[in-house]
Formats: sequence, C-alpha cells, structure tokens
Amino acid sequence: MVPVAALFVGIALPLGHDQLDHLPVPFELVASLVIIGFVFWTVFVVLHHAEAIAHRVGEPFGTLVLTTAVTAIEASVIVSVMLHGTPNPTIARESVFSTVMIVCAGVIGLALLLGGWRHHHREHKRQGTSALLAVIMALSVLVLVLPNYTLRTGPGEFSPLQLMFISGLCLLLYIGFVIGQTQRYREDFLDAEAGSIGRHEASGSPVRSFVLLGIGLVGIVLMAEYVAATLETALEAAHVEQVGAIVGAFVATLVLLPETVAAIRAAMHNQLQRSLNIALGSACATIGMAVPIVALISLFTGHPLILGLGPGDTVLLLLALGVSIVSFGSGRTTVLTGVVHLVIFVAYVLLIAVP
Repeated sequence: MVPVAALFVGIALPLGHDQLDHLPVPFELVASLVIIGFVFWTVFVVLHHAEAIAHRVGEPFGTLVLTTAVTAIEASVIVSVMLHGTPNPTIARESVFSTVMIVCAGVIGLALLLGGWRHHHREHKRQGTSALLAVIMALSVLVLVLPNYTLRTGPGEFSPLQLMFISGLCLLLYIGFVIGQTQRYREDFLDAEAGSIGRHEASGSPVRSFVLLGIGLVGIVLMAEYVAATLETALEAAHVEQVGAIVGAFVATLVLLPETVAAIRAAMHNQLQRSLNIALGSACATIGMAVPIVALISLFTGHPLILGLGPGDTVLLLLALGVSIVSFGSGRTTVLTGVVHLVIFVAYVLLIAVP
C-alpha cells in the first residue's frame, strides 16, 4: 500500500512545513533526502500498476496510459513551482526542454546502448518512429524556438493571443497523433515480435491497479511539489546560477523515471519499438498536454511565461532532434547510435553545471 502512504505523506508535508523549516540544517537535509527516496520508491510502485493496466489493454494503449500518467505529474509540478513564492516564468521552458533532451539524448541513448549490446543490430518501424519524431520536432520548435522571433512581446514570450493559439495547435497536433497511433496507423507502432516483458505484472484486478495508480500519482505530485519548491528555495539562498535550469532538470528527471525504466526494460527485451513509443511518446505528451495546461494557468493568473530558449540551448535542441532523425532513418540501430545520443546528453548536463 505504498501509494496510500505516499498520499498521506504528500498531504502531511505542507502541514508540517514550518516544523521542518526549524530543524537544524543537517536534519533538514536528511529529511529532504528521505522524502526524495520515498518519491522514487513510489514512482516504481506506480510504474508497476501502470504496466499492469498497460498489459490488460494492450499496445499502443498501454504506452498511452503510462505517458498520460507521467504528463499529469509533470504538469502539476510545473504549475506548483511556477506559482511558488516569487513567480518563476522560465520553469515551464526549462522542464519541457529538459524533458526533450533527457528523452532524445539520455533515455534513447541508454536504450540503444544497452539493448544493442545485448541484441546487436535491432530493427524498428520507421513509419511509427518518423511520426513520433515529426510531432516532437514540430512541437519543440513551435514552443521553444518560435517565441524568440515574435514581435508583439519581449524575447522568448508569446502575446496572450499567440500563447492561446500555439497551445491550441499543440493540443490538436497531439490529439491527432494519438488518434493515428491508436486507430488508423496502429500497426506502425507495434513491435514485429511480441516479447515477454512484464507478463507477470498483468495479474491482479485492473480496477485495483487503476485506483492505486491514481492514488500514487496524487501522492507523487504532492511530494514532488514540496521537494521542487524546497530545492528552488535552497538554490536561491545559495546564490547558485541556473536555478531554473537545475529545478527544471530535476522535475523532468523525477517524473520521467517510470518511463525511463520502462523504455530501457523494453529495449533490453528486444522490444525496440515499444521502447521508442514510451520514450518519444513522453516527449510528445509533455509538450502536447503539459504546455497547454501551463499556458492556461498563466493566462488566468497573469503569471509571466517565458518559453523561448537561449542560443546555446537552441543549438543543443536542434542537434538532438537532428541526430534522432539520422539515427532512426534506416530502420536499424546499433550500439554506436546509442553512444552518439549519450555524448549529446553529457554535453547538456555539462552546460547545466557549467553554463
């Protein structure tokens, strides 16, 4: 019953916030580390229930269950941090950018490297992967690059009308992709060979798994909101550079953990297409669903929202997307393909630590 415990902890944290703040610094640090550890534990339990549901409904619906659940977590945490204390207008940008980089460089790199090491040359459905990459590219450029070239507002910002229009386009594009993935072009997103990954997880009542999944997600959201806000406050107090980038990367890493594990697990079981569906689908869902939600909150509350990336981040984004197109263009991948993606990911991490 870890999800239930997570829900109670998530509810108790805001109530005991003042008491935690008065603890000596070493004890407060230990308390924060314990909470983070419990968040990660809960994430793995939630993953178990999400995959149990996924194996009940089959692919690609199972992947959609997981990506939708994780996107709900990310959107909630972004909104919470954005509204916490001093308004943070860049947290949405940093979280979305971090998600795309972690997925297209880190998760894909690990999946191709580890899976390729075990299975050598691996094949995937070019039609499905190309569709995923096309959606990610369109959404990424519209949300993270285009704001730097508009004339109505300051650099990196959309006007309210532009923000509503772009958010609507993102949502419509993602809905169109989901319809294509689940109906007309479903075969393009299925592995040629069915694997045996997680067959034991399909046991148990699907209703119970669904209820515990929902409870666990709420608990993760509440705990992640507290941890992210605490991290932001601590970084600002220490006068650390790149506070927004670090918090955004932390949020993205935290919420992508279930999908990272699921994608790597699928790749290790020679289910490359399922691995790509999970990893790339999470990036699509983050931009297609989380950005419209954050934009709506920004419009209603009046909080500023800066989405445009700086020059260095723009180069990294376009490099990661360009390499992804080349990597999956032939329909086959190798260990070397994964190494290339991981090199880009290391460069991304380096520029967060040493801008």
